[in-house]
Amino acid sequence: EMVMLLEWWSGTDCTLYTDPESYSKYGKENAIVILNHNFEIDFLCGWNFCERFGVLGSSKVLAKKELSYMPIIGWMWYFLEIVFCKRKWEEDRKTVMQKLLNLRDYPENFWFLIHCEGTRFTEQKHQISMQVAEAKGLPKLKYHLLPRTKGFAVTVQCLRNVVSAVYDSTLNFRNNENPTLLGVLNGKKYHADLYVRQVIHILEVPEDEQECSNWLHKLYQEKDAFQEEYYRTGTYPAVPVVPPRRPWTLLNWLFWALLLLYPLFKLLVNMINSGSSLTLASFAFVIVMASVGVRWMIGVTEINKGSTYGNNDNKQKQN
Repeated sequence: EMVMLLEWWSGTDCTLYTDPESYSKYGKENAIVILNHNFEIDFLCGWNFCERFGVLGSSKVLAKKELSYMPIIGWMWYFLEIVFCKRKWEEDRKTVMQKLLNLRDYPENFWFLIHCEGTRFTEQKHQISMQVAEAKGLPKLKYHLLPRTKGFAVTVQCLRNVVSAVYDSTLNFRNNENPTLLGVLNGKKYHADLYVRQVIHILEVPEDEQECSNWLHKLYQEKDAFQEEYYRTGTYPAVPVVPPRRPWTLLNWLFWALLLLYPLFKLLVNMINSGSSLTLASFAFVIVMASVGVRWMIGVTEINKGSTYGNNDNKQKQN
């Protein structure tokens, strides 16, 4: 239903830049999808990418544990075998490995989406990340945070010989748009450009953790160069194509709307006709609480209200 809001309600354009050979493979193989983490709706654009190629229902993500407590969405993710982590590797390693190993016999083609930066890009987090890069002797990045390599390395180890490829994906929005989930809900149209480089075969990714770490750092240096090229030219070095919209997200939304709205409308009419002040007050209270809950869930996606993960003060607390 959230993808329906992006595709059909706001009418956001999603242009895919890739090569024709890779395009023919999308949706027909298991893959690890690396995404940059710069925008409030980058996760939604990732889901839109999955939907266009028929793997939305079987897409998986590596997500922070707090999201599992979100009403409805978090509970749904739990039953869909989403991999949750506390972002404390000493505690996460065993749990994450077990969840990933469970995917080895998943009965459908799936995509495993991962934001290797671990948190959304902000200037403060970028400054701290580059201080870490300098201390470790790593090349600095202009438009990304340093990737957190351990989670990716374990993902590759656990899904090797099950996943066929790694898709390196970089998302941007035209005309310096600053997309928000609230904007999507208000029907605002955005223009997304997603660059998916030539498919990287999983066997090209080193299995050794240190070598895999070096490989990922090099990949992010290349991503940084592509990002700079996009800011300079407004395009990517690949063929643009707009994958056709499929009707299923819209039909799903219409089905649930018709199924639920009629009885809810009938209930509202009966409450009004009852004339009971207590009944009307209770109904108004439920509506207000639902609105507050929805606004809180939207706040989870807002960059300025994001987690302190990656901030200097948070690191001091951990130390």
